[in-house]
Amino acid sequence: MTVRILAAGGAVAVLLSTPLAGVAAGTGWTTPPPDKIVIDVATVNGSGCRPGTAAVAVSPDNTAFTVTYSEYLAQVGVGSKPTDFRKNCQLNLNVHVPQGFTYAIASADYRGFAHLEKGATAVQRANYYFQGSPQTTSASHQFAGAIDNSWQATDTVGVAALVWAPCGELRNFNINTELRVSAGTSDPTRTTSFMTMDSTDGSINTTYHLAWKRCP
Repeated sequence: MTVRILAAGGAVAVLLSTPLAGVAAGTGWTTPPPDKIVIDVATVNGSGCRPGTAAVAVSPDNTAFTVTYSEYLAQVGVGSKPTDFRKNCQLNLNVHVPQGFTYAIASADYRGFAHLEKGATAVQRANYYFQGSPQTTSASHQFAGAIDNSWQATDTVGVAALVWAPCGELRNFNINTELRVSAGTSDPTRTTSFMTMDSTDGSINTTYHLAWKRCP
């Protein structure tokens, strides 16, 4: 069961989950709550996710949510504008969770396609934080040409480093991602290097995996 939330603003998606109980073995956190999760897309900003070009969906078992993009592309070289080398997207989400539970982002899987000429480089960055919280989780991944293939990167957060949503409070969750491409030693007057995080065919997306625990 999948519901798309167009990021043009304010839409609400409600997904029913599969009842689960207990504690995930070896993690110290609770398995997903049995009730529904509601995610509101409060705002979406950035050159990589113009209004209407990003969507969010929650998995039926409450363990993950997916962001799909249709215009998230950074490039340098022939046919590029000077500002095209960097694209970013900040999602500001209201995540309504069942009473008595809180959540954290345990890992994130990023996917896309890259064509980097020999000598060109690229970087994918992301950071995650709750509104009003000084704690931020961030990660980056480097790529070097020559590449002409799909790419995947995973950010994993250790149990001790998980940043949990405050219990009993509704704090917006922010995800700020970035793609940056550099020509490096390649010749941008003759070649084009690019990196995408998009889903024109519905097969390339970004998945965020949730960890759950009961509030005191």
